Amino acid sequence: MLDQLKELAGQKLSELMQSNSLNAESTGEAAQEGAGALIDSIKEKLAGGGLDQITDLFSGGAENTAGAGLFDNIQSKIAEVLQNKGMDAEEAKSEAASTAAGLVDGIKEKFQSSDAADSAFDLSNITNLIGGDAKGLFGKVTSFFGKK
Repeated sequence: MLDQLKELAGQKLSELMQSNSLNAESTGEAAQEGAGALIDSIKEKLAGGGLDQITDLFSGGAENTAGAGLFDNIQSKIAEVLQNKGMDAEEAKSEAASTAAGLVDGIKEKFQSSDAADSAFDLSNITNLIGGDAKGLFGKVTSFFGKK
């Protein structure tokens, strides 16, 4: 599931970032790095016991987006990626705000979809990681997400 989530995030970010001031190559690289930042943010939340933030972000309404710790983390990381690609700080912050919102909305659609093609996007795949003791959880998280 994680690979599919990262691929979806990369595609969504590429679509959302098309009209920015970066060239096509830098935009593509920023989209892939942004997708990696999303996965890293999810890993951090799981490791820190923040499963509820993940499920809230990808299952809740718009009220669960802006101001949510995970969302703010993703937005910040996207802005950092854009700046590293040459975008000025103010533009990167603005671009990240709209891009992160579009990214999360696109992912929510997949998790909420009843289409058979989207069946891999099931929050229970994430929530099934919880159970047993903390050591067991760490092992499950490590095996689910693989090593960096």
